[in-house]
Amino acid sequence: MHDTIQRIEVRYVVVSSAITNNITLPMNKSRLEAFSDGVLAIIITIMVLEIKMPHDTSWEQIKHILPSLGSYLLSFVFIGIYWGNHHHLIHTLHKVNGKIIWANLHLLFWLSLIPIGTAWMADTNFDPIAVAIYGALLVACGFGYGMLSGIIADLPSMAPELSKVLHQSQRKKTISYVLYLSSIPLAFVDPLISCIIFAIVGLMWIIPDKDVERALGEG
Repeated sequence: MHDTIQRIEVRYVVVSSAITNNITLPMNKSRLEAFSDGVLAIIITIMVLEIKMPHDTSWEQIKHILPSLGSYLLSFVFIGIYWGNHHHLIHTLHKVNGKIIWANLHLLFWLSLIPIGTAWMADTNFDPIAVAIYGALLVACGFGYGMLSGIIADLPSMAPELSKVLHQSQRKKTISYVLYLSSIPLAFVDPLISCIIFAIVGLMWIIPDKDVERALGEG
């Protein structure tokens, strides 16, 4: 009991000193990870609930849900890729600060709009406008992830080898941006071309960066 009171007193003194001297205290990353995982799980749940099952087993009824299944599969893979790479990225941290929290929220905001794009593509049977909007959403998500990655890579407390590895992925991010941006006008030529581009970018990121694992001494 006495030790507990002492720890509380020490923490109070540290926090009070930080507030008085306008110092930002680092925070544990566990809540950020838990919150992000929860949001991504909810996004997947919303997407699967948008799939309306057919009223019978005839092919005429089944084929009506194929666009929903296709758009769901595409988005599920993308959310899974973001989850895996986000996990690797946050694993490089010991503590988080306000800038990281807001950059993470920025990424989650764009990811939370993916179910809307997914449902719209399904409802319109991959209409060019819906596919173009979906491509624009993926551009925004990619930009959000790149911003978060850049902030983490530039942290003064980041180990030099980890910072170097995170900066080296910039080339792959740039290629992804270019491909995503090209998918927007190409959707009006043929939506299938845009979907192929989405799949290509997904394959580029489907395996999280092994260099991060090696830099952490886990590979």
